[in-house]
Amino acid sequence: MMKSRSSFLAELIGTMSLLMAVIGSGVMAERLSSGNIGLALLANTLTTVFALYVLIEIFSSISGAHFNPVVSLVMLLRGDLKFVNFCSYICAQLSGAILGAWLVHLMFNMPIFQLSTHVRFGVGQFFAEALATAGLLIVILLSPKGKTSSLVACYIGAAYWFTASTSFANPAAVVGRMLSDSFAGIAPSSSLFFITAEIAGALSGWGIYKLFHTMDASRDIAT
Repeated sequence: MMKSRSSFLAELIGTMSLLMAVIGSGVMAERLSSGNIGLALLANTLTTVFALYVLIEIFSSISGAHFNPVVSLVMLLRGDLKFVNFCSYICAQLSGAILGAWLVHLMFNMPIFQLSTHVRFGVGQFFAEALATAGLLIVILLSPKGKTSSLVACYIGAAYWFTASTSFANPAAVVGRMLSDSFAGIAPSSSLFFITAEIAGALSGWGIYKLFHTMDASRDIAT
């Protein structure tokens, strides 16, 4: 199905707003937490959860509320998104992520153009991002109708704490956070590493979803 221009605008604004929530809450939390990293992460988590829920609720009927290139990739593989729309979605998401980072810097009187120095690397980090992204896709694909916004928000909030990488699970978020030398940032040297893990995780999640359906079909035939 061809998407309207409003779909691309929704993806741009939604991704921009999500990155503003993630990076902005990280900046605010870092300034107010007096060095308490746990408290800063909690504030960052809660803000992300609330923002995700609201953004998915208001934009899902317009664009599907992907806000995430690997979600769009799986929807392409699933046949729910045409290739030309997939490319447009990716452009909108990446543009939104970059704008979100810059707007946060403008709000907090920080240099607008910057790169993160927060290195995130290692086998555990790679596995955590792959696992977090696989879980996200499974949640999205298996969510009952009308429950996606709350389930995705809850999952990401939980994954902030049970994954070693704090669950980026989104290549657009990696790009936006790479451009912010703040609490939520990620160094450019770690970015490709994270994005590769996220793509692998998304494809794994898609594979697990298809496995469920294959097993259900086999059971129906057997009965």
